[in-house]
Amino acid sequence: MRTLNLGILAHVDAGKTTLTERLLYAAGVIDRPGSVDQGSTQTDTLALERQRGITIRSAVVSFPIDDVTVNLIDTPGHPDFIAEVERVLSVLDGAVLVVSAVEGVQPQTRVLMRTLRRLGIPTLVFVNKIDRAGAADERVLRAIADKLDLAVIPMGSVGGLGTRGAEVTPSTAADAGFTSRLVELVAGHDDRLLAAWVDDETAVSHRRLRAGLAARTRRARVHPVFFGSAVTGAGVASLTAGIRELLPAAEGDAAGPVSGAVFKIERGPAGEKVAYVRLFSGTVRVRDRLRLGRDGEGGEGKVTAIGVFEHGSAAVRRPSIAAGQIGKLWGLDEVRVGDQVGVPRTTGPGHHFDPPTLETVVVPCRPADKGALHVALAQLAEQDPLIDLRQDDLRQEVYVSLYGEIQKEVIGATLVADFGLEVGFRETATICVERPLGGGAAVERLHKAPNPFLATVGLRVEPAAAGSGVRFRVEAELGSMPLAFFAAVEDTVRETLRQGLYGWEVTDCTVAMTHSGYLAKHGLGHQPFNKSISSTGEDFRKLTPLVLMDALRQAGTVVCEPIHRLRLEVPDDTLGAVLPVLARLDAVPGTPVPRGSSYLLDGEVPAARMHELQQQLSALTRGEGVLETAFDRYQPVRGPFPTRPRTDHDPLDRKAYLRRVLRRG
Repeated sequence: MRTLNLGILAHVDAGKTTLTERLLYAAGVIDRPGSVDQGSTQTDTLALERQRGITIRSAVVSFPIDDVTVNLIDTPGHPDFIAEVERVLSVLDGAVLVVSAVEGVQPQTRVLMRTLRRLGIPTLVFVNKIDRAGAADERVLRAIADKLDLAVIPMGSVGGLGTRGAEVTPSTAADAGFTSRLVELVAGHDDRLLAAWVDDETAVSHRRLRAGLAARTRRARVHPVFFGSAVTGAGVASLTAGIRELLPAAEGDAAGPVSGAVFKIERGPAGEKVAYVRLFSGTVRVRDRLRLGRDGEGGEGKVTAIGVFEHGSAAVRRPSIAAGQIGKLWGLDEVRVGDQVGVPRTTGPGHHFDPPTLETVVVPCRPADKGALHVALAQLAEQDPLIDLRQDDLRQEVYVSLYGEIQKEVIGATLVADFGLEVGFRETATICVERPLGGGAAVERLHKAPNPFLATVGLRVEPAAAGSGVRFRVEAELGSMPLAFFAAVEDTVRETLRQGLYGWEVTDCTVAMTHSGYLAKHGLGHQPFNKSISSTGEDFRKLTPLVLMDALRQAGTVVCEPIHRLRLEVPDDTLGAVLPVLARLDAVPGTPVPRGSSYLLDGEVPAARMHELQQQLSALTRGEGVLETAFDRYQPVRGPFPTRPRTDHDPLDRKAYLRRVLRRG
């Protein structure tokens, strides 16, 4: 059978998990559809998911459509868990974007669709909840075309809209309006078909038009729209047929070199790592050794067991997994989310969504649990690398990165349920960065005071273009000392720059190593090597932070805060109340543009004020305001620079730093 790896994406509460249940039921995989409200769905297995009725972790279920095995991945809809969606996008062949027939296109809908288009993922749209009061078909269809900027074609018509008996009639060749739209979408991009249609409309069969629609849909040029209700099952049969007909099955050579991607990691009953892998090429068998890592760099692991998704939510143990399939691999102890398996793909998935811009301190309710808390958070970070743990050894505290406040609740509930750890959280803070203002240089030489280390290190720091990150280069003669010492300096530079003059990560700079020197290995007579009279990597790792911070002090840094783009649509009679609030929150709105009975305005707002804006918007606009935001850039903070407590040995305080590192040495 062919395989289709399908993502279900939506704004929260649009009904995608309910749609997943209905698709499984229609395929005969389950006896009755589960309920989100009752916590009986196949994909929402976490206790908090069932309690809150939202998807937090992506889940894979499988079902057949004729000769196609569909691996369906249910993804979170809440924006706090957008990183989970990002990891899924790299393994999809196609997607279904669910839109509510009542609420219509919502902010997260736009974010998701923009990303699907950018990645060229073929996408069908399912307008759900046609049985709900307030449902609309034509209005929502226009919003999908206009707000999402898509070429769309409705694949059926709705009867009894907004009632429990709402039904969908699929469009056929007998529907002249549907045929006309097909010709417009398909023949308009196929000169031969258009010429044949102009000469004789009867010469072009409906089957040929449908084949043309499938071809354009698979190239993500057209997005067919299906209507239905996941609760009643109306329209689901048409969607199922559309998934098989219009979306592309997985491609890949099972006999080729092994190449795959890890998009999820979970822990088994015994605490073992289990990696969810999409295989793009080749075949993996039990006992195979696989190369792991990002950008082709990493270790190896030996596969001890394989589970392949075939039917239902459980992976079936198999001796192998082949190109196109999704499965679970055991035995890869060093695997991380985002790792490539085998031969790296020439075009990796990259990051498609915004970085987290918030952080908080996780505090155990029992001080004795500090060690266990760090271990538990490290395991959670394996499943979600964007948690980005930051350990403060001096204060024995752990920082985690966040997208939003709901993540706190999820982390807290997970720590209680999985590790028996009760925790609290400090107030959420915005994550800033530092950028060098100018250039600075420093050098400390071997055997010259005040340098107590057996190493010479000279570094120059210079600003670089925004978004360029940190670049390191060696200007000293490479043959002047072992390459391992140069590597120790570079690694330490990158680690040290995680905390600049004000405690924030330093980025967008170039660091050049200008001076180097070491004391060669030797012993006294026939005695073995004595590290006290010979340089070691530790000398370079301990000296580098002092030199780097001296250079950075000369350069100076500016603290920059994250700025979000915003698009706000509000009723016209509420604009006067909204604009002063935007000003108080340091937002910079553009000129309001009238759109019917509402105003649309673009602008920007500091990330630190986003939560306040979201909280106030509903009351200001009677719940009718629609806010879209996306990370845009970092810009210098106005006023006094905020600081963040350091979590290292503080090389800015030379005496205290040397006291700590020399004592440890």
